[in-house]
Amino acid sequence: MPTTTQLVISCQSKPGVLAKVASVLGEAGVNIKAFSAPEVTGTGKLRLLVADVEAARSALKTAKIKFAEETALLLSLENKPGALKEVADLLTKSRINIKCGYCTPSREGKRAIVVLTVSNTDKALTILRTQSLDEF
Repeated sequence: MPTTTQLVISCQSKPGVLAKVASVLGEAGVNIKAFSAPEVTGTGKLRLLVADVEAARSALKTAKIKFAEETALLLSLENKPGALKEVADLLTKSRINIKCGYCTPSREGKRAIVVLTVSNTDKALTILRTQSLDEF
């Protein structure tokens, strides 16, 4: 199961924020592969997976957009009821907290791509690898 670097931008929840970040990355030729922008009042966190992390870092720094980085797990699960429950149960039993998560079905719809940030990435990788839940 692969991990990836997720960019995290803490920002005010207001019109234009996502447009500005998307514009900066687009002008730099950086493709956004996935993002999470949950509904919040006040300050929220925009999380992004991008095709070129180095180019994204450079573009965001040039635009003076502050960001942090975190390691995220990428899982490919069967797109069926209960698939996420299996993962969540395994992590719960090992006392690993899921801090953030989002998903999307694959183009053909048979798999779901799940992005998770957890309290103990190394332990989660070991647990989930032994269960063969990923197919990357």
